[in-house]
Amino acid sequence: MRSPRDERPRLSFSFFRWRETIAIPAAPLQIGDLVIDPPILQAPMAGFTNAAFRQIVRQFGGSGLLATEMVNARGFVWLDENEAEHPDRLWGVAEEARPLAVQIWDNDAETMAKVGRRLVDEYRVSVVDINFGCPVRQVTEKAHSGSYLLREPQRMFHIIHRLVKACNPTPVTAKIRLGCSPESINCNEIAKVVEEAGAAALTVHGRTAKDMFRGNADWERISEIKQHLRNIPLIGNGDLDSAEKVVAAFQNYNVDGVMIARACLGRPWLFSQAAAALKGDPVPPEPTLAEQRDVMLHHFRLVVDRFGEEKATVLMRKYACCYAQGKRGARHFRTHVARVSTAAEFHQVVDEHFPSEPIFSNSAAS
Repeated sequence: MRSPRDERPRLSFSFFRWRETIAIPAAPLQIGDLVIDPPILQAPMAGFTNAAFRQIVRQFGGSGLLATEMVNARGFVWLDENEAEHPDRLWGVAEEARPLAVQIWDNDAETMAKVGRRLVDEYRVSVVDINFGCPVRQVTEKAHSGSYLLREPQRMFHIIHRLVKACNPTPVTAKIRLGCSPESINCNEIAKVVEEAGAAALTVHGRTAKDMFRGNADWERISEIKQHLRNIPLIGNGDLDSAEKVVAAFQNYNVDGVMIARACLGRPWLFSQAAAALKGDPVPPEPTLAEQRDVMLHHFRLVVDRFGEEKATVLMRKYACCYAQGKRGARHFRTHVARVSTAAEFHQVVDEHFPSEPIFSNSAAS
């Protein structure tokens, strides 16, 4: 059932100029008792998917489940024990519309269980997701968490099982990669472990940890995992940067849902495009560059409201680069926006250097 908070206004720009597409039925995704419709999820991304970004995605619509940045469970406990403010990555969660997932990471089952229960009791989250896919060295080699744990299936089982018990009845899900390296792909084995431990859904990024984000996601490998799951849904992730690719994922691969990640960072309207394509509705084309600029400035105002001008300006540099990506003059804009330190400087750089010519291919704009 939708709550009053879900009934928020959608951003309405003139770029909703329709074009025809073909209906591709995609059933709603069920995670425990939670129905995700459309079955298109926004990926948790550290440093990016904060409350301001999520608000913009919600205003455009099209994502059935949004997620926070990943939260360090051990760091959360430390802040709590020292009576410090809870992590910035939980900014907005308590008041935000649902459904909403919070992703956490660590390698200690009891720490994870403690944080998971807090998220359920105090933040009333819809889903608690476990990160077993992060390939960043600080998380893997230094903290022995994220994708590092793919080499320890029984430890993963214990973490998931303990968290499921602690969070009941809120569903617990897991996100993994294909394996630690191309030579040690074990996603089929891990999928069985995830389900047996009690997780309500499995998301798979179609690369190994060693691959980082190089090469192409292997959707054939993702699809093969489905036969190793008995009851829980499989969500595919990797390289989904257009409505057409989302439709193709459902057409060609045995997945129950899809997760959009990096491609949405400068294009939060991508979810609405993908959702329209799945329903067979006309797909909204890309906003004009002037409209994209307006979305970016709206995003900046939301960040300023939370963090103040100085911190918000620094945080907004990386988002601004995302909004410019794929456009002629993106490199020139990045060079200037990377140096701004005040709101006035940010607005000046946007006025003078944000791309104003038609969009070209990413390779031409890099």
